Amino acid sequence: MALHYDLHSHSTASDGTLTPTELVSLAAKSSVDVLALTDHDTTQGIQEAQKAASNTALTLIPGVEISVTWNARTLHIVGLNLDINNTELQSGLASVLEFRNWRAHEISRRLAKHDIHDAYEGALQYANGDVISRTHYARFLVEKGYCKNVRDVFKRYLVSGKPGYVSGDWASLENAIGWITQAGGQAVIAHPARYRLTATKMRKLLGDFIECGGVGIEVVSGSHSRDEYYTMANFARLHDLYSSAGSDYHGPIHPWIKLGRIPALPDGCKPIWELWDDEQEAQHIR
Repeated sequence: MALHYDLHSHSTASDGTLTPTELVSLAAKSSVDVLALTDHDTTQGIQEAQKAASNTALTLIPGVEISVTWNARTLHIVGLNLDINNTELQSGLASVLEFRNWRAHEISRRLAKHDIHDAYEGALQYANGDVISRTHYARFLVEKGYCKNVRDVFKRYLVSGKPGYVSGDWASLENAIGWITQAGGQAVIAHPARYRLTATKMRKLLGDFIECGGVGIEVVSGSHSRDEYYTMANFARLHDLYSSAGSDYHGPIHPWIKLGRIPALPDGCKPIWELWDDEQEAQHIR
């Protein structure tokens, strides 16, 4: 019987709404066999998740989702099957978190110019880890009645050209992939269809990604349509990349995404987990 994988999820260590323990419990109840915890720019929740998983039949993959700037665009690179104690990885993530902290304060300063005050303190109430994200600001603005829901907040306040938007100055693609590979992991482009790249720009991204040591793309994602599964599968095959699958689950706050409720990879894909089976590289799995 095939195992059920979900290799992209978030907890309260970044911008998810479930603790690592709650997330693992939900995954086990949702018939997920292999779960990757991939919080934004931090591995803070991994040890708690590993402890919770040890009491279940679920296999936990230590992971992270690193924010990257490529060609003036913000992308996300997922790292899977990491040694979270790797010095290079943790030093790199610390540098990204330093920028995140500056950006969080800058968002608050910009919102204050539009008569939205104490936004940093409000967002901080929703952050249980090192990461203060735009999602935490969105929850605060919904709570205060500025918008009806999180999607509305992003549309009105937190995207390019809006009052609280701060452009990213994230890790380089080369550095992010380097940190992941130095930690014994595999680098995967997260939800590639979300970036709305032309076919030419997608080929450029994949070429740069492979040159830096990347090995996979997220073919099946909670933010991809059915047609996009097949488009991304075709890119994976053409560039001889491994394919990953993940819901990008953040918790009940996004009810349209369900943990583990993702279809199988399209035919012809090379699953990323074959690397762990074939090369016996899952030494970090707990």
